[in-house]
Amino acid sequence: QVQLVESGGGLVQPGGSLRLSCAASGFKLNYNAVSWFRQAPGKEREGVSCIGMSGANKYYADSVKGRFTISRDNAKNLVYLQMNNLNPEDTAIYYCATDLHVGCGGTIPSSPQYWGQGTQVTVSS
Repeated sequence: QVQLVESGGGLVQPGGSLRLSCAASGFKLNYNAVSWFRQAPGKEREGVSCIGMSGANKYYADSVKGRFTISRDNAKNLVYLQMNNLNPEDTAIYYCATDLHVGCGGTIPSSPQYWGQGTQVTVSS
């Protein structure tokens, strides 16, 4: 059974940092690109970042470039999203998602097949 579980969300002050983790079970992440998405209340889902199978290719939304860094540890079957200099506009539920045996395709995929349950990130003073 393919399963993704996000963790690491929480409440942080503006300017602070968080690191999200995406853990896979039921399959090996090494053969798949993994993306992060977010959705704020009343807003459409936004693709945040995608990392290719080897970790060499990374793509970011303009809204997070220079502040967020995606990485992966294939040995641990984990993908991370390091989020720095957070601001209130980053408040959302963050999801990781993947398609099996598929890369990023040069961008952040719009609708991967497998999704985690999400983790809440709140940026507030």
